[in-house]
Amino acid sequence: MTSTGPLDRLKRRIALSGPITVAEYMAEVLTHPSQGYYSTRDPFGAAGDFVTAPEISQMFGELIGLWCAEAWQRLGMPDPVVLAELGPGRGTLMSDALRAAGMLPGFRDALRLHLVELSPALRARQRDTLRDVDVIWHAEVAELPETPVLAIANEFFDALPIRQFEKTPRGWCERMVGYDPDADRLAFALAAPGPQAEAYVPEALRGAETGAVVEISPAAISVMHELARRVATHGGAVLAVDYGRAAPAAEPTLQAVQRHRRADVLDTPGEADLTAHVDFPTLVRAAREAGAEVHGPVGQGDFLLGLGLRQRADILKANASPRQRNDIDEAVKRLTAPQQMGRLFKALAVVPPGFGVPAGFPQEDA
Repeated sequence: MTSTGPLDRLKRRIALSGPITVAEYMAEVLTHPSQGYYSTRDPFGAAGDFVTAPEISQMFGELIGLWCAEAWQRLGMPDPVVLAELGPGRGTLMSDALRAAGMLPGFRDALRLHLVELSPALRARQRDTLRDVDVIWHAEVAELPETPVLAIANEFFDALPIRQFEKTPRGWCERMVGYDPDADRLAFALAAPGPQAEAYVPEALRGAETGAVVEISPAAISVMHELARRVATHGGAVLAVDYGRAAPAAEPTLQAVQRHRRADVLDTPGEADLTAHVDFPTLVRAAREAGAEVHGPVGQGDFLLGLGLRQRADILKANASPRQRNDIDEAVKRLTAPQQMGRLFKALAVVPPGFGVPAGFPQEDA
């Protein structure tokens, strides 16, 4: 019987139509309906491939829930209001956020919970985690209702497909994924140079030296523009927390992670997570072009501490065992220390014009 695994499927596709873009490769191996990485497994936690902030501590989701509650108050307490999470993982963040949201009278009653998730495997986990809550699932952001929305995107944008462009002596060329029959494996290749490739490269980076690589995510730009349009038109707020850069850079960041270790991006398609550093300046530009105001990015450490992470930790430690108190302290360190998640991970807020500076963001950022 002919194998239909991800590698064989890619080999056939490349044989028929030639090398594919890095974005096409990422989309194929991550979100294929039956064999994509996210479609077939729960990749989170110690037994998976990576750990995200909601799995480190309940405090992360709780503070984001309070952030949403404060934003809802400033918006004039619209009822109903959509609370949406993009790429909700196991539903852990949302479960913690909803628990904290109950502290503000009326907020839980006004919420309509919507989750943007493609993976059947993860939808099942979310359904179990949030079994006491009415949830509506969507395959994409465009399916969300045209109403006020509070949208959370934690480690969502880093997994969206990117295109890569390399500066060569002949000009800018797009990096493609092809097949090397001699080595019987996938391999990177370069398309011919042309004005179309250079047009994708931000003007500030076009003069980069030979060998430089620029990463662009059309998908991320599209999602942020759509979210910002909704916020500017109907009201609401978007909070994106992810790892990435605060300034334009011409260097590759695409990586594969498998069992908490780096892996080769092309080695085991469909078996490893693929991510790239989020280009925050491009997200900022997309949101502003859609008519919204933007605050940040700021380091995750400063953001969480500004929301009261230490105070929340002290409350939890008051009734904790010595071992639990140590775990809480370690979680605070992991979430906020510059050498851990505090600096590389950043928070970005998108709000309607005239909203003001959101909680957790510095006043001088206005």
